Amino acid sequence: MMKQLPIDPVLPDLQRILRSAANAVLVAPPGAGKTTRVPLALLNEPWLMDQRIIMLEPRRLAARSAARHMAASLGERVGETVGYRVRLDTKVGPRTRIEVITEGVLTRLLQEDPALEGVGVIIFDEFHERSLHADLGLALCLQTQQVLREDLRIVVMSATIEAEPVANLLGSAPIVRSEGRSFPVQTHYLDRPSDERLEHLTVRSVLHALQHDPGDMLVFLPGAAEIRRVEARLHELRLGNHVRIAPLFGVLPQGEQDAALAPCGPGERKIVLATSIAETSLTVEGVRIVIDSGLMRVPRFSPRTGMSRLETIRVSRASADQRRGRAGRLDSGVCYRLWTVQEDRSLKEQSTPEILEADLTALALELAAWGVTDPSELQWLDPPPTAAMTHARELLRRLGAMDERGVITSHGRSLAEWGLHPRFAHMLVNAVPLKQTKLACMIAAVLGERDFMRKDTGTADADLRVRVEAIHKFALAIPSKQSASGRHSIEHEDSPTDVGRDMNYLGWTMPGYSVDAASCRRIAAEARHIQESVPLSDQEPEMDIHSIGLLLAFAYPDRIAQRRTDGRYLLSNGRGAILPDSGSQAISVSPFLVAADLDDRGSESRIYLASPVDLGQLEDHCQQLMKQEKSVEWDREAGRVRAVARLKLGALVLKEQPVASPAPEELLTALLQGIADEGLEILPWTRAARQVQQRAYFMHCADSSWPDLSDEALLDSLEQWLGPHLYGLKSRNDLARLGLTDILEAMLTWEQRRELDASVPTHITVPSGSRIAVDYSDPASPVLSVRLQEMFGLQDTPRIAKGTIPITLHLLSPAQRPVQVTKDLASFWQNAYFEVKKDLKGRYPKHYWPDDPLAAMPTNRAKPRN
Repeated sequence: MMKQLPIDPVLPDLQRILRSAANAVLVAPPGAGKTTRVPLALLNEPWLMDQRIIMLEPRRLAARSAARHMAASLGERVGETVGYRVRLDTKVGPRTRIEVITEGVLTRLLQEDPALEGVGVIIFDEFHERSLHADLGLALCLQTQQVLREDLRIVVMSATIEAEPVANLLGSAPIVRSEGRSFPVQTHYLDRPSDERLEHLTVRSVLHALQHDPGDMLVFLPGAAEIRRVEARLHELRLGNHVRIAPLFGVLPQGEQDAALAPCGPGERKIVLATSIAETSLTVEGVRIVIDSGLMRVPRFSPRTGMSRLETIRVSRASADQRRGRAGRLDSGVCYRLWTVQEDRSLKEQSTPEILEADLTALALELAAWGVTDPSELQWLDPPPTAAMTHARELLRRLGAMDERGVITSHGRSLAEWGLHPRFAHMLVNAVPLKQTKLACMIAAVLGERDFMRKDTGTADADLRVRVEAIHKFALAIPSKQSASGRHSIEHEDSPTDVGRDMNYLGWTMPGYSVDAASCRRIAAEARHIQESVPLSDQEPEMDIHSIGLLLAFAYPDRIAQRRTDGRYLLSNGRGAILPDSGSQAISVSPFLVAADLDDRGSESRIYLASPVDLGQLEDHCQQLMKQEKSVEWDREAGRVRAVARLKLGALVLKEQPVASPAPEELLTALLQGIADEGLEILPWTRAARQVQQRAYFMHCADSSWPDLSDEALLDSLEQWLGPHLYGLKSRNDLARLGLTDILEAMLTWEQRRELDASVPTHITVPSGSRIAVDYSDPASPVLSVRLQEMFGLQDTPRIAKGTIPITLHLLSPAQRPVQVTKDLASFWQNAYFEVKKDLKGRYPKHYWPDDPLAAMPTNRAKPRN
């Protein structure tokens, strides 16, 4: 008889609702038992009529674990009444009625059979995690239910979620709530923010808990790298044979995962080091202590750059509460949070749904395969962001998977059938005629895993070929294990120590590198699994390692990179990139490479993994990405218009050659653009030309019917006033032949030129007889700069514009330095002159300084002639 679980009292309510309603929402806290009890409770409902139950789990580990628990409760083995389907591993049989599957598997089932014949109910477990596949799967299932299968039931189950929005999405579905069962958990925070390394802080917290608290321990860390560092440090401390340290993350071998979940033996204590995988679906037996780093690692996609990266972020309050609840499942417990109370107040209430931050290329392809060109045709809890969808469609068009209307192509349909990211599927399809399919499978497998190589010191080699060669050698040296069906199995019971021993025994080493042997086995098995669904050629030769760059170019046409003269790179998508110091000279000096892994921080991305590619390979196999482009443009460095033909791949210029005899109109357009870019100073301005411009602008400021000849207006209207004079000109030297004075005067009517000469004189004759130019650079205040002595005898300020505007006088010393600025000459003579005279007479005693300036003789010499 099965033991009572907290979910059991509400199961009759759920059964009753589904007998009359199509949909339901079940909310129950972690550990209530919903994952293993709900499918069994629905198995014999009359409306199911021998149809199958499909339950979706976000993670493979949780899917296998749930299937095993349900099968055990029926006294059966997995694959009989209860089975599972996850990527690379399937255990179902002809009698299987309950299938636990991961969410990507549901999408494949829907695309193959939109009506889901033979399926009575779809259960979305742990929906609060809001994975991309869960949101897509629910949207597709709702359309199937509305259009093809009114009898199909949908149940959404969650630990912590606002149930009402989900219920509304499901057509006002009834909500069933289970209060669950938990024991009190004492929560501790840090006294102050810590700048200690995470692994050191975590180890110190583990040691404290071992001394002060009973029970097993569950430690939440952001990723596998942190788990391995904490594990290594704890082993160094030699905690004793009674303390077992068990890592738990998604890509561990099945044996290690089972060991982490299994209860301890008598007198033994267990420390489970886990990622967020242990937050909800999984039950880790015996845990009464939780140590929470408060961090998790999530993918972040940038529509701006078209790149994704893993980012370590703070958990939400909901996730933190779920983690703490793990300590109170069996008895009272304790939770150590590695952050302060003040930091706790700033946590977000819920995690951001993956659909709002992920790469949507695969989703866009699935929608196109479903026949949807506009996501708004489906029902979403959160619709896909427009920017990310736009980028996804653009990539699919570049891959040939979608046409300009957003309709899937035949090539796109073939990509959608592979169950891989469209980039990798496109690479594999193109590898077939090249007879390099095995190599493409190996590349896809390597890039689908975390990097299994770490350089012992310094920066790791960014050359992807090193990884592929290593996995190839490993796969050849260690034969794969096979299941009874003959399929290669990705999961093995070998521990990392066993695999490492195999590698050492075979003499397979990577000097200077630390190699994760378990990852190597997983990658090799994944490559073999991909090969099983690929049409391999019977005559396929040995893998050509020099083809890696070309195959990458198929997958990442937007990341083909060209080396610049300064050693940096330009990507075909227009972004810059830098290659860190690399151990491989072959990649660092390559004119072209393809970046498979890079970040999107700053103006230039940092390349982590890449492979060289030969220009000839690109020309032979990537012609669809290239275009011939003729350009007639201004070359600033040469100071002339150049006409060139370019072979371009995105933003990259692969080849360039001059074009003879471009059209005159093209030359004119390029020259005008060059002048606009360089500014008007590139034109041959003379003093007379500037004065025409300034005088005319002076009149424009007084009367808007005059043309505006300011620099800004001239730049804005280059084609109109200057264009007719540029035909046949190509360079800066040619421009020097222009007569700007005549060109500018031609912009005025005959009447305006006459009025300009009459009202706005170029020069004014002063009392000394000198003819001095007027400065009109400031239209509000034209200036006449003249030596003070040349103005003796003139009582009033000279005026222009038919006597309406006084000139601003800059009265100069004999050394041509201003001693007075005035528009009222008469006032200057009466008041300021005598003070100025004292100063100037002392500094220039040989010059003429009369007591009565109005009666004195003006002079342009030191003293007037007798």
